[in-house]
Amino acid sequence: MELMSSDVTAHATNEELAARAARVIPGGVNSPVRAFGSVGGTPRYFVSGRGAFVTDTEGREYVDLVGAWGPALLGHALPVAVEAVQQAVARGFGFGASAPAEVELCELIVAKLPDVEKVRLVSTGTEATMTAIRLARGATGRPLIIKFAGHYHGHSDGLLAAAGSGLATLALPGSAGVTAETAAQTIVLPYNDVPALERAFTEHGAQIAGAITEAAAANMGIVTPLPGFTARLLEIAHAHGALVITDEVLTGFRAGPTGYWGLERDQVPAQLRPDLFTFGKVVGGGLPLAAVGGRAEIMDLLAPLGPVYQGGTLSGNPIAATAGLATLRAADDAAYSRLAAAADALAAEVASALGAAGVAHRVQRAGTLFSVLFGDFPTPPLGYAEVQRQNTAQYGAFFHAMLDAGVSLPPSAYEAWFVSAAHDAAALERVVSALPAAARVAAV
Repeated sequence: MELMSSDVTAHATNEELAARAARVIPGGVNSPVRAFGSVGGTPRYFVSGRGAFVTDTEGREYVDLVGAWGPALLGHALPVAVEAVQQAVARGFGFGASAPAEVELCELIVAKLPDVEKVRLVSTGTEATMTAIRLARGATGRPLIIKFAGHYHGHSDGLLAAAGSGLATLALPGSAGVTAETAAQTIVLPYNDVPALERAFTEHGAQIAGAITEAAAANMGIVTPLPGFTARLLEIAHAHGALVITDEVLTGFRAGPTGYWGLERDQVPAQLRPDLFTFGKVVGGGLPLAAVGGRAEIMDLLAPLGPVYQGGTLSGNPIAATAGLATLRAADDAAYSRLAAAADALAAEVASALGAAGVAHRVQRAGTLFSVLFGDFPTPPLGYAEVQRQNTAQYGAFFHAMLDAGVSLPPSAYEAWFVSAAHDAAALERVVSALPAAARVAAV
């Protein structure tokens, strides 16, 4: 009898799979951070996950602090989500037509988020931010977009732009394959720098369609907006007729029940609200699904009502929409309370262990998200230039010591750590017990 792929790989080692992958996949991975390039060593190949734990192809179990990069809000293989998805799969994978689950998911998103009136479902966060940028340009008839250094909004050409030499210069290509002409439609500014923002709008305001910002930066480690920065961004952009896109692909429904914007909203004047939002990760329950949402008059510019085209064969896929629905419905107040308690406890224990070992560090927080900077940071970093001062080699040593002890951390110093509502006392104790030895390794 021919073996299924799961049977074939069940006894393969991580090293064997890495060697096989290198022969047929560029770099051996289908997303760069998985390659362990910044921490070294052999990537782990996971075959299952349940609750707070994942298991690799060699049968070794780890406490997981990656959480599929966010979607595992309530833990892996959430039973109600598994059951709902199994029932949906039995009815068919997709129909190339509308299905009830996508309507229900959009209704739920609108019900949970007071500043989102309509939603369009897509398949990836990159597709969501790309669509939001196109909407901003379609709504304003202008070409330029502002983004902030260190903020990641997916890999579409215009958002893979690197900062130019001045505070308000047009950007340079941030990747091979991105043309100078495309990059020049983006202005990259230092985060949390209001004077740079004011200068950019003074010099280019009539051509700026919008500004895109992570609600709280979570792709250079966690860096939150300074008090008042978000309000000034909204005020300046709107004064010049530009839109503001708040990217909550990572923070949406994860930093808190209404994302990081929900944590800031009451501190921002009521007349200042983002025009568009992007979501991913949690909103699809771990399956390929993302979303763009915002004010109805802007969202209605999308085809078929308006002139801004967006479409996708898999957009609103019923399996992915079902996973998102089950996850968001299960994410009640009690779940968020467990998540917050786990994040608070773990962040405190990490700081305690590193401090006891004499390791200079700083724990950065954005709601239930946190990250750890290795190095001397007496004050919170405000942007990417400061974050780059961290000791990434020291993080690599810490990472591998934790991995050897059965704790899977993000394989990059520039990523957020993700706990879940399933990280109970037993799971957290396994992490805590591994911390002192890992901290001593990092101290060497």
